[in-house]
Amino acid sequence: MEPAYLVVALGAAVAGFVQGLSGFAFGMVAMSFWAWALEPRLAATLAVFGALTGQILAAVTVRRGFDWRRLLPFVAGGLAGIPLGVALLPHLDMHWFKALLGTLLVAWCPAMLLSPRLPRISAGGRLADGAVGLAGGIMGGIGGFTGALPTLWCTLRGYEKDAQRAVIQNFNLSMLAATMATYLATGVVTRQMLPLFAIVAPAMLVPTLLGTRLYIGISEARFRQIVLGLLTASGVALLASALPRLIG
Repeated sequence: MEPAYLVVALGAAVAGFVQGLSGFAFGMVAMSFWAWALEPRLAATLAVFGALTGQILAAVTVRRGFDWRRLLPFVAGGLAGIPLGVALLPHLDMHWFKALLGTLLVAWCPAMLLSPRLPRISAGGRLADGAVGLAGGIMGGIGGFTGALPTLWCTLRGYEKDAQRAVIQNFNLSMLAATMATYLATGVVTRQMLPLFAIVAPAMLVPTLLGTRLYIGISEARFRQIVLGLLTASGVALLASALPRLIG
């Protein structure tokens, strides 16, 4: 097997486990492996495919806390936001965008992680949820960052772990399905990518299922720590990719 194929399989396995455990973060983890071995467009397409595959598996195996009335504002806002993000993309400096988002996550998430009691936001109702979904959709259209803000928002809402996972899991599933449909319709997915798709799917299958099994047994406090820790790591990764370009 070629070295690039081994990197793809390893990245898919590790990212699948993390997504199975947390309900998000496949792209962040996989790209930390694939960015070194694959060209950016191929890596991004594989990340969307793998994340979508993992969300489908997780939606089948972890179905606790689902409430379509809670989910609907997020999804409606997200679907409206994706084309806005795509339209904004040519006009943005991606390095500054990543730096600002990374700074937000690195500054805010550790503070929440260390706080004995998290602040709770109850104002705004479904309109606020829809606005956060819209922001997540815009960020997804810009660079595939759909899950960061809705995950942080659900934590601030004080949702218990099954309700939070149900929102993030199904929100990401909807956004990823729309993104993959767009990729297929516009020719981003090519015949040459199919062998790599055939590596990603089986490589992540067992790790994703193991992650979902482990999720079922963890406490509310541990799940909060995992989510905030992954968001912090995401912020660090964004800063690590953006700051050298900005400084240079």
